[in-house]
Amino acid sequence: MRRDDNQSAEESGNATRIHGSVSKQPRLFYGYIIVIVSFILMMFGWGIYYIYGVFFGPLEVEFHWTRAVTSGAFSLSVLISGLSGIIAGRLSDRIGPRAVIMFCAVFLALGYSLMFLVKELWQFYLFYGLFIATGVGGFWAPPVSTVARWFIGRRGFMTGIVSGGISFGTLVLPPAVTALIAAYGWRTAYLIIGIAILVIVILLVRFLRHSPERVGLTPYTSKPVSRINPNPVDTGFSFKEALRTPQFWMVAFIYLCFGAAQLTVMVHIVPHAVGLGYSPISAAVVLSIIGGVSLLGRIVLGSLADHMRVKISTLVGLSMLAVSLVFLQFSQNLWQLYIFGVIFGFGYGGLSCLQSLIGAELFGLGSLGVITAVFSFCFDIGGASGPVLAGYIYDLSRDYHWAFMVMIFLILLALIIGFYLKPPRKNRIDSSTS
Repeated sequence: MRRDDNQSAEESGNATRIHGSVSKQPRLFYGYIIVIVSFILMMFGWGIYYIYGVFFGPLEVEFHWTRAVTSGAFSLSVLISGLSGIIAGRLSDRIGPRAVIMFCAVFLALGYSLMFLVKELWQFYLFYGLFIATGVGGFWAPPVSTVARWFIGRRGFMTGIVSGGISFGTLVLPPAVTALIAAYGWRTAYLIIGIAILVIVILLVRFLRHSPERVGLTPYTSKPVSRINPNPVDTGFSFKEALRTPQFWMVAFIYLCFGAAQLTVMVHIVPHAVGLGYSPISAAVVLSIIGGVSLLGRIVLGSLADHMRVKISTLVGLSMLAVSLVFLQFSQNLWQLYIFGVIFGFGYGGLSCLQSLIGAELFGLGSLGVITAVFSFCFDIGGASGPVLAGYIYDLSRDYHWAFMVMIFLILLALIIGFYLKPPRKNRIDSSTS
């Protein structure tokens, strides 16, 4: 029996039923509960994960590791989280998101809690690079692919809100965690984070449902129910078919470049700002601005994708990243760093919410969880390489100029590839295998 089949349709409120043609409009569509729960899970999963930069200074002071070494643990974590995410996405397609996210939450909470005990470099790499990575990998593809199944109409807008949980986390958490570190030390801060994540997930995960079809409902749509496919989960490309299209690998490469640029900034912007002479709290505000504005970017570009091809939103997001990184090269004052955070945050937020949307538009819903997870893994490959490369360049030059130049080149390359992206034709795949 599937894990999400045990709840009756009545739990989902008065949503529209599959039985019969059209029933009266629901007072509360259960998909909105899915969105709210997924938003909070994103906030405490990836939102905390992306504020690694606020721990950078305390770790460097206590252990005297180089920035390449300190970045390396995060890079390893990003890479393993991508592999974990593929497995989590595949399992979510089959058994639903609840069990997958709960299992991953145990690893995530354990990893953060064990950071309290770190004495040696190998322990740091083990706890952060394996336990935390395995856990956080389950907090992306399962929620966003689940939301895509619950919404046909307003899918981009809802996905933008859900992924906005990451943005909200990076908005409110950097100053809070920085204050927590100042008051209790970085070890206790990690322990508190681990306990909080486990409690929050236990309370929320029970409200998730894999898809409306499994509880006798239909997805939200702006069209009459009689005009939509009653079983949209079975449409589109299989995972193997998607792999044989050039569009799949074009999107994968775009996200690889995006991952390198985004995580390089998320890891190194705080130490970069501190190196310019600003306090850790002021530097952490740059992260908060990136997080806050990225919420707007997710909603705006996600909504844009509801009205036109996802390609347009993708090009807008990549252009914003390119402009912001060029501007960063000339930013020395704190207000300039804040402007950078606004531009970068908007572009990064918009691109982050488009993974599942571009997967659904190009390849359908049947294997969306694993397709989204593979795009995320390609993002993670870039994200694993970018921060450690930037740290190595800094260790050699004592400056971030050339590290950020590399990121500009990657984003421009992704932008060029994005211009040539167009939907694949499934009949060509079918004929090539017949």
